[in-house]
Amino acid sequence: MTKQATVTILAIETSCDETAAAVIQNGSTILSNVVYSQMKSHQRFGGVVPEIASRHHVENVTLVLEAALDESGCSWDQIDAIAVTEGPGLVGALLIGIQAAKALAFIHKKPLIGVHHIAGHIYANRLEDELEYPLLSLVVSGGHTELIYMEGPGQFEKLGETRDDAAGEAFDKVARLLKLPYPGGPHIDRLAQKGKVTYKFPKALADEDTYDFSFSGVKSAVMNVVHNAQQRGETIVPEDIARSFQQSVVDVLIERTMKAVKQYKVNQVVVAGGVAANRGLRQALEEAFRDLETPLAIPPLKYCTDNAAMIGAAAYEYYVAGQFRSLDMNAQPGLRLVSV
Repeated sequence: MTKQATVTILAIETSCDETAAAVIQNGSTILSNVVYSQMKSHQRFGGVVPEIASRHHVENVTLVLEAALDESGCSWDQIDAIAVTEGPGLVGALLIGIQAAKALAFIHKKPLIGVHHIAGHIYANRLEDELEYPLLSLVVSGGHTELIYMEGPGQFEKLGETRDDAAGEAFDKVARLLKLPYPGGPHIDRLAQKGKVTYKFPKALADEDTYDFSFSGVKSAVMNVVHNAQQRGETIVPEDIARSFQQSVVDVLIERTMKAVKQYKVNQVVVAGGVAANRGLRQALEEAFRDLETPLAIPPLKYCTDNAAMIGAAAYEYYVAGQFRSLDMNAQPGLRLVSV
């Protein structure tokens, strides 16, 4: 498809526990970005309850869409396409956003775009600065830990992925073990800033020639330390547990990333996903790249967690490529990331 001077996309994100809508121009200019968080509703359960998440999406998706359009100042005549997260995610949550997107596309006769959630996280970096291809993306979130090579716009080659727990999942499980509130990742990060590395936790796959990740071992090691201390009546130092655990995870993420940077000639490394908000990881990455010629891009905290602006940023590539979906599009909770 020939590029237009201006492409304005209304984007919707409901893959988990944020109801979000945004209006984005040319994949980088934010006209609006509205997010309704359900965090307080899920905190008392210690994690996201899919049924509750779906109900909140039903209650709020219309209000969030109206707010995003009002804030953008755009009329429906100025909207060129409707984009929505197609997967991966919670199937019930995804369906709410998809049904809303399909209804709007049908009523207003707009093209419909289905966006991969991880593509959105990667393209969140373009909301601040242009992406420089070829690039390497370290994706670190609650459900995903991956290294992805991008030769050009919309081209995704997965170099490695988690074999078990994702990094964010491991953070939440260790936080629950330490009786910290949900979501656990930020609380582990805050504790770690006050602690010292006094425990030696394992780094899985350290001796393997792979870009894959594994965090179930370090999670189990923390569990053993805590349970053994409880059985002996010993006192643990939560700050030191948090710092030692976080350092083990961060070290593996850095090692894999640096290995890929050496093997692949990239013009940029970008970080994506909710765990990109972790201060320990951000500081370690900045330190590792300080003396390298390859520039590092980490999105601002507000674009690390789920939002619709990132979906609109990624959707622009689908629009330019003419990749539109029909009105029979369905939620795909296990959707694979493929090139546009």
